[in-house]
Amino acid sequence: MFKENYNVIGVMSGTSLDGVDLAYISFQKEYSWNFQILKYETVSYTSDWVEKLKNAIYLSKNDLKGINEEYTDLLCNYISQFIAKNAIVHIDAVCSHGHTILHQPDKGYTLQIGNLPKIASLINLPVVCDFRVQDVTLGGQGAPLVPIGDQLLFSEFDYCLNLGGFSNISFENEGKRIAYDISPVNTVLNFYSKKMGFDYDDKGLFAKKGILNIDLFEKLNMLSFYNESYPKSLGMEFVNEIIFPLLDKFKIPNEDMLRTFVEHIAYQISVSLSNEDKTLLITGGGAYNDFLIERMKYYLPKTVLVIPNDAIIQYKEALIFAFLGVLKLRNEINVLASVTGAKKDHSAGVIYFN
Repeated sequence: MFKENYNVIGVMSGTSLDGVDLAYISFQKEYSWNFQILKYETVSYTSDWVEKLKNAIYLSKNDLKGINEEYTDLLCNYISQFIAKNAIVHIDAVCSHGHTILHQPDKGYTLQIGNLPKIASLINLPVVCDFRVQDVTLGGQGAPLVPIGDQLLFSEFDYCLNLGGFSNISFENEGKRIAYDISPVNTVLNFYSKKMGFDYDDKGLFAKKGILNIDLFEKLNMLSFYNESYPKSLGMEFVNEIIFPLLDKFKIPNEDMLRTFVEHIAYQISVSLSNEDKTLLITGGGAYNDFLIERMKYYLPKTVLVIPNDAIIQYKEALIFAFLGVLKLRNEINVLASVTGAKKDHSAGVIYFN
């Protein structure tokens, strides 16, 4: 007989390199799943680690093994400090996403570092991790994995949108959960903000001052990825090999680049949604970009945009990877074939015991 209550720590590092999100969450299974986010924190990366993670995509296999070892140690330190700082006692498991370095599902390959077996012994707790590899092995995209959480934890919303390093959408369609990545978001916006000396464009104020470059806007929207049918997912490879080379051809001010790319993000989101009287839950760092939200409202005038409390905005992915871990502990389905394109629904992840 399965437990009805689980206390777990969700750990998430996204492609925008803001840092590691940690959340201590209590889950209860009654007729449906309920949760409470009890403690949460984001630990920022040092500038050294930002550079390491940004450039890891170019490392040799041997060097990737080295950074995997280092990053696993780093995660263990962050997790242990989080537990000690918050005096957390009751923990069924730590459920960790790791950090994505390579994501090439078309080649049957995805790599999230920080998921080595030693993580369990170092923090002296059971760890559920490495959620993406199995799906790719089964012919799936290995992403997005969040939709099972959207389906079971946020079913009151018609659409769930995350605005992180990339935007991704999740919704029900003819009895099946559908989800896919839409476009880059903070991977691009933060890059140009840093050129201006800021980590991010606070509330989208720089973008709002910029001028829309129609030629660039149209060329972005013509990229072949946007015409592909789902399942589909994005990684930094797309940004580095497709987006940045296109943007580099346009010698325009950073504010204009931000303005144009915000328009692109909002437009592509509108293409993914039918403009009806629906509710859209928005989470991720992009939820704080007021100008982006303003442009989304322009393209989706009939859609009710719902921005939840800070804990859910910032820690929804950590919350859902914690939930994926709980489902794995119960040997229940936590990845949907309708979303990833895998051969079947399955229970992904590995469990390491201390």
